[in-house]
Amino acid sequence: MSTHTPGTPPAPTVWHCLQCTDARAVIDWLVDSLGFVESVSHVEDGHVVHAELLWPEGGGVMLGDRQRADDDPHATPTGSGLAFIVTADPDAVHARAKAAGAEIVMEMHDTDYGDRGFTARDPEGNVWSVGQYRGQPAPAQP
Repeated sequence: MSTHTPGTPPAPTVWHCLQCTDARAVIDWLVDSLGFVESVSHVEDGHVVHAELLWPEGGGVMLGDRQRADDDPHATPTGSGLAFIVTADPDAVHARAKAAGAEIVMEMHDTDYGDRGFTARDPEGNVWSVGQYRGQPAPAQP
């Protein structure tokens, strides 16, 4: 089953998830530097066990403090995430990130496939690319 409409850009319906050593620091960075909106944070024993941040133009991320055992099949090293955020105004998000003191690892640039964007690194090392490229239109159905 596909909910993508052939010939149109895809709608974001996948949540990017991160495990953090200090989820509160990453949440604050995402809100202050990039403009995410914190919709919920569940805290137990001083740890963020689950948080959801919404991107104002659609989609979002889920994150929490790393608390799983080493044999957890979902475990990933902290700071190893890489996400791409779609926005209609990458220059405005870039200006916000710079004003917030974000570490910009790739300055604003244009690509030959139609994107304009930049890349920043959060306090734990996760990489966040921000651009206007929404992906290729869904292919025609056979």
